[in-house]
Amino acid sequence: VVHEAPWKINDAPRFPHRGLMIDTARHFETLASIKNMIDSLPYAKINVLHWHMVDTQSFPFESKLFPKLWNGAYSEFEKFTQEDIAAVVEYARMRGVRVIVEFDVPGHAGSWCKGYPEICPSTTCLQPLNVANNFTFQLYEGLLSECTGGKASHKDIPSGLFPDNFIHLGGDEVNTACWTSTPAVKSWLDAHGMTPDQGYAYFVKKVADVAISQGRRPIQWSEVFDHFKTELPKDVIVHIWKSVTNVTEVVADGYNVLLNVGYDAKSWYLDNLNVNWTAVYLNEPCEKVPDDLCPKILGGHGEMWGETVDTSDIAQTVYPRMAAIAERLWSPRSVVGNLTDARPRIKYFRCLLNRRGIAAAPVSNPNARSAPIGPGSCFQQRR
Repeated sequence: VVHEAPWKINDAPRFPHRGLMIDTARHFETLASIKNMIDSLPYAKINVLHWHMVDTQSFPFESKLFPKLWNGAYSEFEKFTQEDIAAVVEYARMRGVRVIVEFDVPGHAGSWCKGYPEICPSTTCLQPLNVANNFTFQLYEGLLSECTGGKASHKDIPSGLFPDNFIHLGGDEVNTACWTSTPAVKSWLDAHGMTPDQGYAYFVKKVADVAISQGRRPIQWSEVFDHFKTELPKDVIVHIWKSVTNVTEVVADGYNVLLNVGYDAKSWYLDNLNVNWTAVYLNEPCEKVPDDLCPKILGGHGEMWGETVDTSDIAQTVYPRMAAIAERLWSPRSVVGNLTDARPRIKYFRCLLNRRGIAAAPVSNPNARSAPIGPGSCFQQRR
C-alpha cells in the first residue's frame, strides 16, 4: 500500500558522475565480490564503477590479441576472462552503473613485462614502459581496441568489452629514471631531441590520441596536467588526486575534472583508514572554485586502492564512508555539510546496507572497517 498516493518526487543529482573505484591488481577481487559492490552502488545513487584493472603487481585481464599479458596474473585462479568481464559490465548496466576500465601507463605497468619484456626498458628496470619501442604503442592500441571495439580485428573479440565513452589511461607517478639508465632508451630520447620529461609528454599524449581515435574520452591523473598543462587534448578529463593540482586552473583552461582530493586532508581515498566519514563528508568539490566554473567538474570517486583490501574486507572498508561521498555528489550544496543533520542519516543507511547484505562497518569508527566494540543494536552502536 502506498499511503496518500499519488506522490510526486522531484530529485536530481548535483553532479552527473558519481563513482567508486576498485583495484583488482594489488589484491584480486572475485566476481562475486565485484557484483556485491555493484549491488551496493544504486543504494547510494552511485552510477560509475571505475575498475583499476591491472598494475605493477598483477595483470588479471585476458587479452586475446596479446595473450601473454596474462602471464602477469598472480595465479591461474586470479584471472578475469573476457566472458567474466562482459558479464560484470552487463550486470552493472542492468543496475544503472557504468563501468570505466583503467590501464595505467606508462608507470604502474611492471606486470606487463612478464609476457612482453620488450615493452619495458630492461629486465631489471621495468617501468615506465619503453617509450622507444613502437611495439609498446601497438600493444596498447590493440589492448584498448579490445575494450572499445575500435580497430579490433580478432574474430573472438566482441565489439567493445567496455562500451562506456570514457576510458582511464592513468599517467600518474612516473619516474623516468629507467629511461635515462637504459642506453637504448636514452639514445632514442637523445636522437629525438627529447628530455625524459618530454618523453613522458610524448607517451601520455600518444595514448590519449589512441583512445580518442577509438571514440573514447581519455581520463588521466593529476600529474599529466601538472606537467603538460594545455598541451593536452581538450578531450582529456583530468582526474585530480593531488592537493597541489590547482582545480580552478584546470577547469579555467577548458578541461573537465573528476575529483578525489579535498582541502585540509579531506580525501576521498578510502585506503586512508584514519580518515573517517565526517572528513569525507566535509569535502566540498567546488571549494575555492568560482561558481561559473563549477559545472566543468563532472563529479568524483571514492577510490578503494587495494593494498590492504581483498574480498574479505572490501565492503566494510568502502562503507559507510562511501555513503558520505555519495551524498556530497548527489545533493545540492545548500543541504549538505551539516554533520549534526547527516549523522542519523548515515547511521540508518549503514544498517539498511547490512540488511541488504552489504557488510558496512559501524559509522563512528576511529579507523575504517573496525568492528563493533560490544553488543548492541545496529541503530545504537557505540562506534
